[in-house]
Amino acid sequence: MLNSRLLINGAAKDSQDSKRVVIKSPTDDREIGTTELASKMQVDEAYKSAKNALNTWTNIPLYEKYQIFKKISDELLQRKDEISKIISDEIAKPLKDSLTEVERSSEFILTVAETARALNNKSNIGDSMKGYQKYQKTSIVEMLPVGVVLCISPFNYPINLSVSKIAPALIGGNTVVFKPSSQGALSGYILAEIFNKYLPQGVINFVTGSGSEIGDYLITHELVNMINFTGSTEVGKHIKEISKVPYLLELGGKDFAIVSNKANIEKAVEQIIQGAFSYSGQRCTAIKAVLVGSGVYEQFVSMMKQETMKLTVGNPSDNTNITCLISMKAADYAEELANEAIDKGAKASWEPKRDNNLVYPLILEVTDSTSRILWEEQFAPILPIYKVNSLDEAIHLANKSKYGLQADVFTNDINEAFEMARKLEVGTVQINGKSDRGPDNFPFLGVKASGSGTQGIGESIRAMQREKVIVINL
Repeated sequence: MLNSRLLINGAAKDSQDSKRVVIKSPTDDREIGTTELASKMQVDEAYKSAKNALNTWTNIPLYEKYQIFKKISDELLQRKDEISKIISDEIAKPLKDSLTEVERSSEFILTVAETARALNNKSNIGDSMKGYQKYQKTSIVEMLPVGVVLCISPFNYPINLSVSKIAPALIGGNTVVFKPSSQGALSGYILAEIFNKYLPQGVINFVTGSGSEIGDYLITHELVNMINFTGSTEVGKHIKEISKVPYLLELGGKDFAIVSNKANIEKAVEQIIQGAFSYSGQRCTAIKAVLVGSGVYEQFVSMMKQETMKLTVGNPSDNTNITCLISMKAADYAEELANEAIDKGAKASWEPKRDNNLVYPLILEVTDSTSRILWEEQFAPILPIYKVNSLDEAIHLANKSKYGLQADVFTNDINEAFEMARKLEVGTVQINGKSDRGPDNFPFLGVKASGSGTQGIGESIRAMQREKVIVINL
C-alpha cells in the first residue's frame, strides 16, 4: 500500500496528531493506501515554509526554472505507467484515460515553462497622452508573483487539475501549498514528490486533511496570497464568502448540448456519447443534458440508444467505458435524480441498473421541464434528453441554468451556429463538438455558478502575478 505523507519544507512528515485515513478503491472497496491528516500547526509550518522560500524562488532566472520544469516533465512521463495505475486504482478511471492524463500533464508542465519564456514585461511611452513630450515619461510594467498560492484540486483529475494550478503558479515566481482531495491524495502525493525533488526547499508544500477540519483554516490563513480551486459550486461559494485574497475558481457545470434540425445527427451522436459518458460522466465539462429539435428528435434518440448500448461496463483496468462512481453517495444521488424524472413521466431507454456504486448508462426522454435532472449536476452516466420546438426555446432553457461553463451546438448552418453561440450564457461554446477542457493553451472559464476568472496556460500564469510599474522621468 502507498502511504501519502505530508511534504513540508522539503521533508516528508507524518501527521502530528497521528491521524490518517485509509483510502479504498471505489471499484472493489479494497484498501490501496493511507493519507496523513495535517494539524493546524502543520498547516502553519507549510505556509511559513512557502513564505520563507519565496524570495529564493522568485530570484531564480527564468531559464533555470525552465530547466527544472523540463526535469519534472520528463520524470512524470517516465513514471506514467506507475502513476496511471495509482490513478486508476484510486478513482476508478479507465487505465487508458489515466495514462492519457499523465501524458497530458507532462506536456502541460513543459508548455507552461515555454509559454513563460515568451511572456515579456510591457513598456509604455507617455506621449500618447496630451501634455507629455516623447520619452519624457516611460514606464516599465514588471510582472511579479502574488506570493503564496493555495492550490486545491478535485478527485476526478488528480494529476492534471493539480498540475494546471501548480505549474503556472510556480513559473510565475510564486510558492505553493497544495491540498488535493482525499480521494486523489495518493496520486497527488506522487506528483508533489516529483516537484519537490527538483525544487528548492519549501517551494512546494503538500498537506492533506478533511475540509471540515483544515479547509477554512487553509483558505483564511494570514500567509495565503491567492487561492486556485477546482471543485463544487457550493465550496466555491463558501470560498468567495470567507476569503480575503484573490481567487481562481473552477466550479460545477451543467453543460447542455443543443441539436438543431439542421445538424449532422450521426456526428452529433458520436460527440455526445463521448462527451456524456467518458469517465462515467464525472467531469465538470461532461454533457449533462441534450435539447433536441422536434424535426430530428426521433432519429436522434434512436441512434443514441443504439450507440449507448455499445458502451462497455466494468473494471477500469479492463479499459471499459463505464466504471464505478467515486462513492456510494454519488451513486445514490444519481439514482435519486433518475427516479424523480421517471416519476414525472420520463421514458427510460431500458430498465435502470445499478450495482453498488456502479451505475449503468441510461438515457431518459424527459417530458417535464421541472425534472431535477435537467438542472442539477448528476456526475453520472445518466443522460436526459428533452424535445424543443425551436432554437429560441433551447437557448431559453439552457440559459435558465444556474451554471455557465460550456455548451455544445450541433448544426450544419454556420449562421445558426454563431447566432446560438452568441446568445448562450456560458464561458465556452463548442460548435459541432463535445464540451472539453482542452486544448490546454485555450482560455478556460465559467460564468454564473461555474467559476470566477480565466484559466489556460498564459492566462493562469498572468492571473497569479501582479503588475509593478516603474516610471522613468527624463
